[in-house]
Amino acid sequence: MSIEITDKNFEELIINGDKPALVDFWASWCGPCRAVGPIIDELAQAYKDKVLVGKINVDEQQSLAERFRVMSIPTIVLFKDGEIVQSLVGARPYEELAAELDKLL
Repeated sequence: MSIEITDKNFEELIINGDKPALVDFWASWCGPCRAVGPIIDELAQAYKDKVLVGKINVDEQQSLAERFRVMSIPTIVLFKDGEIVQSLVGARPYEELAAELDKLL
């Protein structure tokens, strides 16, 4: 299961965390977000010892959405060493996201 990321735990988990991270910016009313949600949870399970996989609800965490200039959702942001490596806009299949995570490792 993915981790809920908020403005309270973002710095600790993502910026200062000891693993690369995949962060899914989403909202409950977003159809493509709901479609990609189970894929994100699968990735969280498959990469649980190697990558932190989290979700940011843009309605509840507007400051984080603004900070990373999230204009469309779902937006999936990959971090390594606290820095953005890549941003992917739109729903993506498991295989594509897994390949991107493999590049981080």
